[in-house]
Amino acid sequence: MKNQLIMKKIVILFFLGCYALAGIAQEADKITGVWWNDEKTTKIEVEKKDGKYIGTIVYMIPEKYENGEPPKDDENPDPSLRSRSLIGLQILGGFEYDTKKEEWKNGTIYDPKSGNTYDCYAWMENTDLLKLKGFVGGIRWLGRSSEWYRTEF
Repeated sequence: MKNQLIMKKIVILFFLGCYALAGIAQEADKITGVWWNDEKTTKIEVEKKDGKYIGTIVYMIPEKYENGEPPKDDENPDPSLRSRSLIGLQILGGFEYDTKKEEWKNGTIYDPKSGNTYDCYAWMENTDLLKLKGFVGGIRWLGRSSEWYRTEF
């Protein structure tokens, strides 16, 4: 009888643990989806890949096109990459969710306007507003912030 009671407690704790992990995963996945950048000129799709969150440009407003073609990555420091399209370009990489701080950290953000890549972290103000901060030299307060707005394809 005593062993059965212990087994029941173990089973209950196991299921509670699984439930808690599922809740953490749901929180972490809130970043996934499609987002307008702060200028509302570009849509970025954030998805989970290999356990980390990445973001890829999936749309640019037609006004950004040149001669009917999407802009190129012409500010890239690597000359061999300057002819690639910005559509399909991964600009966010390596983000991991920190449950204690309720933020995504250890990521990078690539700025096609400058060709620079910055360390970055992100957090959500609400379900439709994602805030990102790119920074240099490991100094979080030294950098630039951006606000992205949830949208659809």
